[in-house]
Amino acid sequence: MNKKSGTSKDTADKLVRGIKRKTRKHYSAEEKIRVVLAGLRGEESIAALCRREGIAESLYYSWSKEFLEAGKARLAGDTARQATAPEVKELRSESAALKEVVADLTLENRLLKKSMIGNGGDDE
Repeated sequence: MNKKSGTSKDTADKLVRGIKRKTRKHYSAEEKIRVVLAGLRGEESIAALCRREGIAESLYYSWSKEFLEAGKARLAGDTARQATAPEVKELRSESAALKEVVADLTLENRLLKKSMIGNGGDDE
């Protein structure tokens, strides 16, 4: 009997964890920045801010650390950024088009060389 109740408890725990994962709030970059800046202003304690926003203090501190590190990297001159999906798609299509042009020009170049060699041999 204990095995059955333990198994159903495990199943229930997994179900609850799955529901929590799927209903977890995802914060946009703007929301994270707003919260971090509110904390940096110091108008209220971090604990009070986190309670008001419904986040854990550890989450606030991780956002704060990321925010400050990104600012530090930007000020240090590291301006590299990740490409967005549309930019990647556009660059791939441009690359494919350029490869086609190179292939066409290479083929045309070879044909011209063959015709020059063929004509040169006939003239002599």
